[in-house]
Amino acid sequence: MSKTNVNARQAAVSTMKQSLILAAARQIFEEDGIEGASIRAIAKKAGYTPGAIYFHFASKEDIYASLLDQSLDRLVARVTASVVHAKSPKHQMYLSGRAFFDFYAENPRDLDLGFYLFRGGMRPHGLGSARDQDLNEKLLWSLAPFRHALMEMGCKDEAVDAETVAFFAHTSGLLLLKHTGRMTLFATDAAEQIDAYLANLEDRMDRMRTGAARAKTHQDI
Repeated sequence: MSKTNVNARQAAVSTMKQSLILAAARQIFEEDGIEGASIRAIAKKAGYTPGAIYFHFASKEDIYASLLDQSLDRLVARVTASVVHAKSPKHQMYLSGRAFFDFYAENPRDLDLGFYLFRGGMRPHGLGSARDQDLNEKLLWSLAPFRHALMEMGCKDEAVDAETVAFFAHTSGLLLLKHTGRMTLFATDAAEQIDAYLANLEDRMDRMRTGAARAKTHQDI
């Protein structure tokens, strides 16, 4: 067997082991949270020794970061694919916003993963400054098509971040209500509410553009 084939085989085996470790770790994190999880428990679930885990990952935080990174990759791919055939900035805003919502609506465990809700409760968590920065940048990248659409619709720079935060907060709240069953307290549906929010945002952007055009007309007179 050539050296190239040997290296390829070793890489494939390493990738397979990492996948098994991550799958086992996800189960442990779901059961015990990041604080209650341990490398030993992850190794036992995966069928490896703790030393074998450390060969691939430096710590349980490193494993959690890898899981979250993969989740965010799937989110970015979903949002990016949704806007490929957008017909206008308005259409892109809706498609990207709805894709963001739909991803977490269909994958509640990914929402828990992203908010560190695996038995961790609603407390501040972190995985180390470098990991946090990389993961936060990827989350912002998933919102980039939404932000870009707002800018193309005439939203001023100082308002783009505020509108994006408002969308993120509204979406997160609806998803929390949906996945905890609290939405049944209200005669409505989370998907209907996010559609209504995006429609309202579109109307506000239209009114803002109209107001700006009128103000410019008055200035020119």
